[in-house]
Amino acid sequence: MNEKNTLLPRQLGDTHIRLLRIYKVVIESGGFAASEIELNISRPAISAAISELESLLKMKLCHRGRSGFAITDQGEKVYQSTLQLLGNLENFRSEMNAINTDLVGELNIGITDNLVTNEQQRLTRSLSTLKLRAPEVVINIRMISPNAIEAAVLDGQLHFGVVPELRSLSGLTYSSLYQERSQLYCSEEHPLFDKNNEAISDSTLCEYDAVIPNYPQPIKIKHQQKKLKSTATSTDREGLAFLILTGRFLGFLPVHFAQQWVAQNRLCSIDSHNRYFDTHFFTITRKGARENLILEAYLEELEKTL
Repeated sequence: MNEKNTLLPRQLGDTHIRLLRIYKVVIESGGFAASEIELNISRPAISAAISELESLLKMKLCHRGRSGFAITDQGEKVYQSTLQLLGNLENFRSEMNAINTDLVGELNIGITDNLVTNEQQRLTRSLSTLKLRAPEVVINIRMISPNAIEAAVLDGQLHFGVVPELRSLSGLTYSSLYQERSQLYCSEEHPLFDKNNEAISDSTLCEYDAVIPNYPQPIKIKHQQKKLKSTATSTDREGLAFLILTGRFLGFLPVHFAQQWVAQNRLCSIDSHNRYFDTHFFTITRKGARENLILEAYLEELEKTL
């Protein structure tokens, strides 16, 4: 048999699937450096995985170096085939769940950071009732960025996600979950501490350093952020809290998340009647996905929390 027809073993194992998943993330992230956070592995490990896949397939999948990252023509075809393979795997899982009416299998969920302290926490209650209803179901939660959640739901890695209102992708179904209010905070060591009932001008705020998010946000929220003197950024809201608690930075935090430090008199909201914004959160599922009894059962439990 021609060698070209025997590049891969007759049976693909977990190792091969892992390499293809890494390759998919690298391509969608636009390079090794950008994929480190989502994959949670080092750049050398990512490079080694891609090299191993190229060796296995005996083809160059992408160019990397000083000139930048670029996918080859063969690499593009491998990427498209990878999407098809991973989608077929998820379809198989869904079909098996549909056949098995005892609700045995996995529920894979993606959530953005620091939602657990929200008083409107419908996710916890619905997962609790699902576990009572289907004790054999294995629940897997990934804490990742909204963009990564959308991508993972679209390609079938996740069954369900929770994301803030940013955009509407045609391949996803969005359902309103709840709103979250954020206010401007400083710590007890900051000069503006205890100014929550006083109106503060934009010019006064610009005298102080502030930390802002470097993840995507709606225009109306960015408008509030632009009023601050940005000298620091964070990829998530826990990072914002770290810097605000230093006493050197102002920054917006969700009220429910900040409350633990407000109760300890370590944080104080600033000009709370004017310096705030609301974030609308949605659940997302993939349109046209195969029937999945576990997901349907969970969505039923989530609906009951209303």
